[in-house]
Amino acid sequence: MIKIAPSILSCDLSRLADEVKLLEKGGADGLHLDIMDGVFVPNLTIGPLVIKALRSKTKLPFDSHLMIVDPEQHIQDYLEAGSDIITVHAEATKNLRQAIDKIKKAGVKAGVSVKPGTAPEIIESVLKKVDLILVMTVEPGFGGQNFMPALLPKIKTVRQMIDRQKNKIELGVDGGISAKNVAQVVAAGASFIVAGSYVFKSGDVTAAIQCLRAKADEAITQIFK
Repeated sequence: MIKIAPSILSCDLSRLADEVKLLEKGGADGLHLDIMDGVFVPNLTIGPLVIKALRSKTKLPFDSHLMIVDPEQHIQDYLEAGSDIITVHAEATKNLRQAIDKIKKAGVKAGVSVKPGTAPEIIESVLKKVDLILVMTVEPGFGGQNFMPALLPKIKTVRQMIDRQKNKIELGVDGGISAKNVAQVVAAGASFIVAGSYVFKSGDVTAAIQCLRAKADEAITQIFK
């Protein structure tokens, strides 16, 4: 089953708790929380205090996507805030295995993300440890960017890497996902869809999530036809 985790980066932050409730009622499988430090990426967003405040507002799993330098120094803060998955960037940490081990030791799921220009081979050393691999299909740091179709072969490559491991690893794709391209992304091997602008700019959160899911399910049907 394809999981859909809307990114709250594109929501109305002045009514964040209400937006989260809309996503829960609309059928989201989780929330994608974009954490930016203004160093690894040019923008600044939310931190552990906001995540902790949201934790009591929903039962949806929280995927905290740490787009920050030296994430291993801050993992404990995001654990205590209530994250269910903590995803770190392979390019941002001095010791990827150590960062993943710290997350796993705490008993939550660990993810690793790669930027568009990063070769997927950089994550091979942690494939047996992670629960999620997140392929970025835009440059991290800003919402509302266009999906890069040239990265579809990379998604397929990561899918092949996962299948060779025979581990239960989610393959996530984040960046410019919409009803126009979600089928291609799923056909390439994705099982975890992050969508922000498409969901929140649609005018109907529930309808947008349902549309993404329907097109993703159709793509899966075609694969196994």
